[in-house]
Amino acid sequence: MTTLRIAMNGVTGRMGYRQHLVRSILPIRDQGGVTLADGSRVQVEPVLVGRNADKLKELAAKHDVEHWTTDVDAAIKDADIVFDAAMTNLRPATLSKAMQQGKHVFTEKPTAETLAEAIELARLQATTGVTVGVVHDKLYLPGLVKLRRLVDEGFFGRILSLRGEFGYWVFEGDSQPAQRPSWNYRTEDGGGITTDMFCHWNYVLEGILGQVKTVTARTATHIPTRWDEQGREYTATADDAAYGIFDVTTPGGDDVVAQINSSWAVRVFRDELVEFQVDGTHGSAVAGLRECRAQHRAHTPKPVWNPDLPVTEPFRDQWLDVPANADLDNGFKLQWEEFLRDVVAGRPHRYDLLSAARGVQLAELGLQSSAEGRRIDIPEITL
Repeated sequence: MTTLRIAMNGVTGRMGYRQHLVRSILPIRDQGGVTLADGSRVQVEPVLVGRNADKLKELAAKHDVEHWTTDVDAAIKDADIVFDAAMTNLRPATLSKAMQQGKHVFTEKPTAETLAEAIELARLQATTGVTVGVVHDKLYLPGLVKLRRLVDEGFFGRILSLRGEFGYWVFEGDSQPAQRPSWNYRTEDGGGITTDMFCHWNYVLEGILGQVKTVTARTATHIPTRWDEQGREYTATADDAAYGIFDVTTPGGDDVVAQINSSWAVRVFRDELVEFQVDGTHGSAVAGLRECRAQHRAHTPKPVWNPDLPVTEPFRDQWLDVPANADLDNGFKLQWEEFLRDVVAGRPHRYDLLSAARGVQLAELGLQSSAEGRRIDIPEITL
């Protein structure tokens, strides 16, 4: 059995701990590793990396992890794979050091605060030849796996539009603790929902529909005052809501209008925290992270607009569940397993730093669109 030593930087943070350590790497370790195509297995050995020694020591003891350190450079030197989920503004330096030392890299998004930095990382990947994976978790989750299957099977006919709703109410931190770290609301620390979420929307749109051609965005800071982890009041300098319209071209050449609202200042009245509705000439579907429901043209009712009478049609009941038809594991874990197989095989991972750069590009142009009040074309990135 091959064992890969993984330096997990930023593992004391919310994403690094919950999604990557607890729900991905530890289950892979405890199941005896990942089975490869030839029947052999590759095991993982996590090394917890962060700035708070007490937290690292506590997590290591809790989860039976032997190694932890606050020395990022030493962890990189001794690792086979470097994973990064620390703050965005620190990420380019960590990823660069790792790749320059010939280490494989798996990283959260966004990969950088600016497009120039993101492109430079992609260029470095191309010169070093290491295997690099960027977290594209939503494409591995059951709801979007089902949605993609409907696209591949031609269920929609000609796809017309996509509408997405994402968000929830993040408490300000005065009367109840906030569910997100305070740096998310400070531009100077790499915060902002556009920077955070548009990189997701880019790979979701690419993975479901096709290439994103234009962006029109309106950002807002709806809650200007918040309280940090120590209960101190601070001014939110970053956007907490972004409303985007995207022109997307499918591989077949069809033009699709996509609209996605993102907000940390909205209360949820939907089945999941994020939902996407795709409408086409032959059918429609609504997908969240777990579930997907569809309505074919032949089963579409014929509503009549009459505001003088109460609605009697059970619209939600007229949609059918799309079955999984497979045992779909945790999305983060599934991508980790795919990435580990790519590392051992010495081949590129399908979601790399160039894909991540396109996400950073969409966020950067989205902020520009909002500032200038106009639609912006998205140029192709060349290395």
